[in-house]
Amino acid sequence: MTWLVGNSYHAAGWRHDLAWDRTTMRLDVLIEVAKLAEQAKLDALFIADGNAVRNMDTPDLFEANTPSARPAVFDPVTLMAAISQHTARIGLVSTASTTYETPWSVARRYASLDHLSNGRAAWNVVTGSNPGDSLSFGVARHPDRDERYGRADEFVQACIALWDSWDEDAFVERKDIGQYLDSSKVRTPDFRGKYVSVRGPLNVARSPQGRPVLFHAGQSEGGRQLAARHADCIFAAAVNVEAAREFTTDLRCRRADLGRDPDELRVIVSVAVYLGRTEEEATGLYRELNSLITPALGVDFLGKAVSEDLAGYPIDGPMPDLSGAVVGGNSIRGQLDALAKAENLSIRQVYERVVPSVGNAALIGTAAQVADMMEDWFVSGACDGFVLGASINPFTLRLIRDELVPELQRRGLFRTDYAGTTLREHLRLPLL
Repeated sequence: MTWLVGNSYHAAGWRHDLAWDRTTMRLDVLIEVAKLAEQAKLDALFIADGNAVRNMDTPDLFEANTPSARPAVFDPVTLMAAISQHTARIGLVSTASTTYETPWSVARRYASLDHLSNGRAAWNVVTGSNPGDSLSFGVARHPDRDERYGRADEFVQACIALWDSWDEDAFVERKDIGQYLDSSKVRTPDFRGKYVSVRGPLNVARSPQGRPVLFHAGQSEGGRQLAARHADCIFAAAVNVEAAREFTTDLRCRRADLGRDPDELRVIVSVAVYLGRTEEEATGLYRELNSLITPALGVDFLGKAVSEDLAGYPIDGPMPDLSGAVVGGNSIRGQLDALAKAENLSIRQVYERVVPSVGNAALIGTAAQVADMMEDWFVSGACDGFVLGASINPFTLRLIRDELVPELQRRGLFRTDYAGTTLREHLRLPLL
């Protein structure tokens, strides 16, 4: 799958001559991204999301559109509804928070999207790691980790109960006898928990997939348990194949311990892709893009990734100790803390690695070289698939379609056409 963004995946990719000139709130650009991805037969498009405009207190960074700023983005489900009318097969994965939304509204939106797309909807379940987001919802304090994951667990249970309100054949629409629905095929869920309560039935017929596919991106202890309990797919953030393999093994074991089939979990690793028609072109683009990262942007991005204000530290001095847990995200924080200590890296050296790959692994080279790396990750059991971050849009995405995907197809590692119509079929997951 790939990201549904007009801006490039690299923080400075939008500045490159090969990138689109203007992308802000451009539906036509995003439709082009979706069509390119569907032509490549990718599983799905993915939209991350945030619940606040950030970095306004640092005008230079705000004006440079650092990756976490999000000054102008479409509502994810609204955008996916529009994209669904310009595509036919590709899955539609978008993000909604369990911390500041309600189960009824989320369940209704995703069930509606599943109908609008004929079974291609997926919800990326997040709790939100940015403490400042609470102010967008009139909440003074961002809940702590245990509270967020406790609420998320109940929230997902409530949505599942709402999605199960109706049997597949409940709406009979019999003109001859005047019967629109069969009342014996509706349930009235009444979920009451510590954090959320909701009473059904949901006023949307049963989804084409039974339920939308559930993704999760949490890497912490609470996030892993939530994913093992509820998710069909989980996004893994890993700086290398070893970290990915450890994560995947852990999730499958947790899932088995909960009595769920570990073979029905899909672990999807995020990677940054720097493709070139030659190795020299690929490495040249990588260096060129990195030269466009200002130190201020690099330090700010790294600080956001590790949930630590790094502005007061010497840029060529050592990283501060990050072993303590924070309210925000802790997985990448821990991985980068270990990396910096193991290799004695300065703040500048860490951000030079982190910014180009957005904290994940970077795959750099020709289609054959990148395919070699992807094959190694897949065959070794590190993951079941990838979210490909196109470093320069549309240049990189077109190379993914025209060179990388055909190379994977030649190796028998990727489909030559969609075998079904729903996202669950693309991911080889059962309908529910």
